[in-house]
Amino acid sequence: MYNQMKIGKYNLTVLETGTFALDGGAMFGIIPKPLWQKTNPADEKNRITLGARCLLFETDNRKILVDTGLGKNWDEKFNSIYDVNNQNFDLIKSLDKKGINPSQITDVILTHLHFDHTGGSTKIENGKFVPTFQNAKYYVQQKHYDWAINPPIEIKAVLLAIPFNH
Repeated sequence: MYNQMKIGKYNLTVLETGTFALDGGAMFGIIPKPLWQKTNPADEKNRITLGARCLLFETDNRKILVDTGLGKNWDEKFNSIYDVNNQNFDLIKSLDKKGINPSQITDVILTHLHFDHTGGSTKIENGKFVPTFQNAKYYVQQKHYDWAINPPIEIKAVLLAIPFNH
């Protein structure tokens, strides 16, 4: 059910958080479509399905997430464009299957601020975005945070998950 291993004092688990689709040509770059479509068939919009996963590091007193997957804060248009699917998997369901409540997460490390890595960082309560993991300290590189606050126009679409952009 889970991919698990031990690294030093940490138990490491790979958590499924859903799937989404991106343009196959963009994902594979210069690799010709006849080669990549054998293992990653494209849909009618030339999108390939990608799995969103995050890592959970656990010790006796820490539960650390590395990235938070897609989340569920998306509107119908966004879900349609990116074919977001969290019917079978989402981060909260995956944590629940391990017997972990979001309040038990102590730290969230965001590798970068693209929607497929940070979408689960927030949730909507009473019409406002709040941290999904209310007891956790969130970490992101300062330079990337600064870059995300004032992104170049061509990458604004991938930064929709950070709460200050909503």
